[in-house]
Amino acid sequence: MVTYIMTEAESLLAELIWEKEPVRSGELVKMAAQRFGWKKSTTYTVLRKICENDIFQNQAAVVTAKISKEEYTGRKGEQYLQENHNGSLPNFVAAFLKRKKVSKDDIEELVTLIEDYKD
Repeated sequence: MVTYIMTEAESLLAELIWEKEPVRSGELVKMAAQRFGWKKSTTYTVLRKICENDIFQNQAAVVTAKISKEEYTGRKGEQYLQENHNGSLPNFVAAFLKRKKVSKDDIEELVTLIEDYKD
């Protein structure tokens, strides 16, 4: 499944929606103006785009998520793995470990996660 990767502006609005949903679109415009300094037209343009890509919906002037933040992040991660490491988690981990030191605590946490998913 190919996941639409949001732009920076779309991600900002998405975070706000996930935080406040369900939220009336007019209220969303006010919050985006306060938080990001956006005009009404900017908010509605960005909202339209993320709704077109099946991440959110705006029905009867109420905006809600069609997928959770966790689901979106998971899909994005799976897509990255597929596109950059042939879908192989071990290849990704090996590439990551070549560039970054991992603490003993991180290693223990990863081992625990793997053990939890073994069965």
